[in-house]
Amino acid sequence: MLKTLVWNRNDVEPAVAAMLTALAEDFPIVESGEGVKLKFVKSAPGVSKVTLEDNTAVIEYGSIAAAGRGVGTALSGLEANENTYFDTFGIMLDVSRNGVMKLDHFKMWLRRLALLGYNMAMLYTEDTYKLPDEPYFGYMRGAYTFEEMKELDDYAASLGIEMIACIQTLGHMEQVIKWGAAYNQVTDTTRVLNVGEEATYKLIEKMLDFWGKAFRSRRIHIGMDETHDLGRGNFLDRYGYVNGFELFNRHLDRVNKMCAERGLHPMIWSDMYFRLGNPTQNYYDLNTNIPPEVRAKIPEGVELVYWDYYHSDYQFYYDFIKLHQELNRPVALGSGVWTWSKFWYDHVKTKATVVPGVKACRDTGVKNVFFTMWGDDGAFCCWDSALAGLTFAAEICYTGTENEDACRRRFAAICGGDFDAYATAGKLDVHREKWALSCYHLFWDDPILGCAWNYYKIVDPDFDQIVLNVYKEICECLADKRSEDGCADLNHPYLIADVVMKKLRFRKRLLAVYEAGDRSGAAELAAEIPDIIAAYTEIADSFRTVWHTVFKPFGYEVIQIRNGGQIARWKELHRKLLEYSAGTAQNIPELDEKLDSDIPALPIWYKGVATSTSIL
Repeated sequence: MLKTLVWNRNDVEPAVAAMLTALAEDFPIVESGEGVKLKFVKSAPGVSKVTLEDNTAVIEYGSIAAAGRGVGTALSGLEANENTYFDTFGIMLDVSRNGVMKLDHFKMWLRRLALLGYNMAMLYTEDTYKLPDEPYFGYMRGAYTFEEMKELDDYAASLGIEMIACIQTLGHMEQVIKWGAAYNQVTDTTRVLNVGEEATYKLIEKMLDFWGKAFRSRRIHIGMDETHDLGRGNFLDRYGYVNGFELFNRHLDRVNKMCAERGLHPMIWSDMYFRLGNPTQNYYDLNTNIPPEVRAKIPEGVELVYWDYYHSDYQFYYDFIKLHQELNRPVALGSGVWTWSKFWYDHVKTKATVVPGVKACRDTGVKNVFFTMWGDDGAFCCWDSALAGLTFAAEICYTGTENEDACRRRFAAICGGDFDAYATAGKLDVHREKWALSCYHLFWDDPILGCAWNYYKIVDPDFDQIVLNVYKEICECLADKRSEDGCADLNHPYLIADVVMKKLRFRKRLLAVYEAGDRSGAAELAAEIPDIIAAYTEIADSFRTVWHTVFKPFGYEVIQIRNGGQIARWKELHRKLLEYSAGTAQNIPELDEKLDSDIPALPIWYKGVATSTSIL
């Protein structure tokens, strides 16, 4: 039970009063009555200090974000003497990979972000916003309206959080380009806009006008990452070959000037400068060559966002930040709270990458950092579980240490959950010294083809037993927490772990029975399939609840198709086993297929395990 915090409007500055008023929607924070009295004292920038004196929590703060963190500290029953060091400490939430977070749900997130001390938030929108006179832009994708974004910006501002637009103005535009005739003019390749066409800049003008008016912040993230095939499609056909560096800088210069006309200050993902500087287009090549004439043409004032959620080596972050700083432009770090390609927030991966990245920022003087949460391949993560990762990241940024006891207390008080249970649930993705396993590979692995099974058997012949041991631990940990009323539903990862264990055990016995030519054993296996189908049906219902709690309905059809397809394929396997056991089928061709290879290979994303064809 949280203690009631009491404040007096006459004793606080208006911005703090606005924040406390918004926080009172969820938390026991009142203007009068009995409880712990809040006393706010203005301090140096970055400071967030909380001292408990008798029945008073004295909060010394250097910014509204620091005051918010102080309130979160008091709610958690903690004392603290912290200094964030960072000027910008924020998040980036992907709302372009089918999951478009509902406005009210994101407001709930903003209240918790304020209590954790965050001062910036981005919504990564490729096409998920409504542009005037662009009917196919965000069509059937849950796109945000201008009014929704204006409302969100006002609400975030009341909590001391700056909303920054995070869009794409060059690559990652496949959701728009796919509409063909409506966007032929602006198309270079299947994902990249054509920098040789005026129509492209007319479209970008609309984007900049939308966000320049929707958000009060004058900062804007204009994307431009991963444009590997820039200038190699329609542009090449019409205008001939132009060097990638030249083409990229030409486009950035023009978009930068368009931003300046609107009083906007852009930032971009930095990878293309480093990719174009080496023959393999490897972003993280420390020996990449960016020619002096290219460096000179990077528009002054454009902030370079170094995105890295993969390295666990402090020295790499340090060295790569130094390479960025040699370009003599502002630098920010986009780290990651791991949600993509996962059913649940991955604490192991997040901790391994966040800690060295943040430390390198401190040691190199990088003052702007934010934590991305991507939704690659359908946003199938239980998104609210990521609040555990954001709690952890805030602890690192405000204290520089991994105080997991403080994390537990903050997470319980602010987000309403068992931090250790959330971390355990994240072990659905198994990390070993020499290999890692993605749970979705097994969960959506076709039960007849077994593409993922075959892959992991090459990676490690004992992988299934290793996974079974880990998942048994997960289920034992979550068994008595499945009905807890936390920020995310712990029953969801329990059901996933349970059904994957059933699937692995079944697959092993299926292959043994078939290789032995045991037709009566095949009939016995067929009799078990209805229970597995029932388990998949139950978790399909759980997916529905999780999705509609967080997101607009658009995009859920993909998850439903995947789960429905899994159930249909189990029914097909049931038929095949009965036909085989009865002798009406002499064999099961899919099980006869053998992979004679010691090179593990698996196409990425869901379709890589749902089928062995590229047509889906």
